[in-house]
Amino acid sequence: MSNVTHDIVGKLWNLCNILKDDGVTYHQYVTELTYLLFLKMAEETGTEDQIPEGHRWRDLEAKAAPDRLEAYKVTLIHLGSHGSTLVKEIFANASSFIKKPATLSTLVAEIDKLDWYNARKEGMGDLYEGLLEKNANEKKSGAGQYFTPRVLIDSMVAVMKPTLDDIIQDPAAGTGGFLIAANHYLREHSDPDSWTEAQQRKYRRNTFFGMEHVQDTHRLALMNLMLHGIDSDPNAGGIHYGDTLSPEGQALPLSTLILTNPPFGTKKGGGLPTRTDFTYPTSNKQFCFLQHIYRGLKPGGRAAVVLPDNVLFESGIGAQIRRDLMDKCNLHTILRLPTGIFYAQGVKTNVLFFTRGEKDKGNTKEVWVYDLRANMPQFGKRTVLTKQHFADFEAAYGDDPLGGAKSLAKRKDTGELGRFRRFMRDEVATRGDSLDIAWLKDDNDTNGDELPEPAMLAQEALIELGAAMEELRGILAELGEDILEVEG
Repeated sequence: MSNVTHDIVGKLWNLCNILKDDGVTYHQYVTELTYLLFLKMAEETGTEDQIPEGHRWRDLEAKAAPDRLEAYKVTLIHLGSHGSTLVKEIFANASSFIKKPATLSTLVAEIDKLDWYNARKEGMGDLYEGLLEKNANEKKSGAGQYFTPRVLIDSMVAVMKPTLDDIIQDPAAGTGGFLIAANHYLREHSDPDSWTEAQQRKYRRNTFFGMEHVQDTHRLALMNLMLHGIDSDPNAGGIHYGDTLSPEGQALPLSTLILTNPPFGTKKGGGLPTRTDFTYPTSNKQFCFLQHIYRGLKPGGRAAVVLPDNVLFESGIGAQIRRDLMDKCNLHTILRLPTGIFYAQGVKTNVLFFTRGEKDKGNTKEVWVYDLRANMPQFGKRTVLTKQHFADFEAAYGDDPLGGAKSLAKRKDTGELGRFRRFMRDEVATRGDSLDIAWLKDDNDTNGDELPEPAMLAQEALIELGAAMEELRGILAELGEDILEVEG
């Protein structure tokens, strides 16, 4: 992020204090700001023709201060059903949380004062993504749950090497970070000016696909894609508003590249997803998304997916799904991620890299595990995760995004003292098909008999209890039993 962009992002974020005084929460802040920024940015980029006359930025500015809030609320409702498809999607069910006319007038004046000339020059997309990142880093906003660190996304994209021939999907799109990074990579590694008309058409209409089931997050994603030059008209791919774990998810096209960080936890209210095409029904969201991903790849298609540790070791249906994954795909690489890089400090995560086989049996011959967790710093505000932390992993991974046999033969097993090791398929089988493989003594972890922090233990216990409760609710619901609500 350039200094100019950083400065503008800081000024935009400071406006949250004005909204806070009007009772607007952190959770609502970026959504509220998105409505206003969309109108202003359309004026700045000369794309106001998609917004009906009478409801543009200058129309809002022209209103007398006491009448402006009422006019703004009318505009939000009007744009939910008028204008371009994109406008209607961004303003679908929109409403303002602002109560005082003076608050809106201050926001309009402050947004107008920003350095829009340099913002246009630096790139509106970077400005908006900077704002989303700022919001994700603010714990009170709760936004970190859908914001994957950009350096992690960039590393996953770098080894997956997107091309113009790819159909790229993120079934848990959040604010669109993976699709934007993939777009950035393929434009940097190809000359858009040399693309044929057919390639241009394919790029615009049949390259980027995603789904997001939280409407406020969906509008942020549409805005983000638009500002990064990706056609976010739902008729041209883009990110759809819907639930991937419902029949809506079956409408996502078979893809050659899937990049995603699915939500953790169990389906709300327990019970199974409403999709009927999964071989292994479960209320565990990660296992449901994992099935969607490897079933959603074309033969020869590849995926990089962030998943929590429990996906690597859970028995029962979990083990069956892992076996099915290793049969249908070449699960060639697992990257054990450091702790503290997501919004919940205690959550331990990994990236699984796999390629769909031409046939459905025996595709995984060996699994390489890179341990970037043991003896790493505790990441957070003091120690920031950077691109450099992934450099050795990317070098060890090699140049083949598919993890083919020839490229795996070139990899070097660093032994018990190193971070990169190979485990043959039969070795994994003797572990009960558990992929939770660690060998390095982690001096940061438990130092002999020392227990982890009590708060972390309590948090992990709550996550486990919550998952167990949801499973039990699901069983009762399937048996048609009433669920007693316990007062507490």
